[in-house]
Amino acid sequence: MPKTITIRIDDDTYEMIKTAAEGERRSISNFIEYAAVNYLAEESFVTDNEMEEILNDKKLLERLEKSKKEIAEGKYRFAEE
Repeated sequence: MPKTITIRIDDDTYEMIKTAAEGERRSISNFIEYAAVNYLAEESFVTDNEMEEILNDKKLLERLEKSKKEIAEGKYRFAEE
């Protein structure tokens, strides 16, 4: 079910979003949703090349395995700001 949210933005940002929405022939609301989803999709996933680079980095994989083991054993703490 769709949700309604309220955001507060400055005039310059509003004009930028409005211009971009008009260029895409979208409503402002639809453009904000479209832009947010695209941003999240781009930032949340790695490309095939990035994944290949990760999987070929033996030192990184060893550190990840060690970290996973330490977490399972409760050997971790949260850093406070």
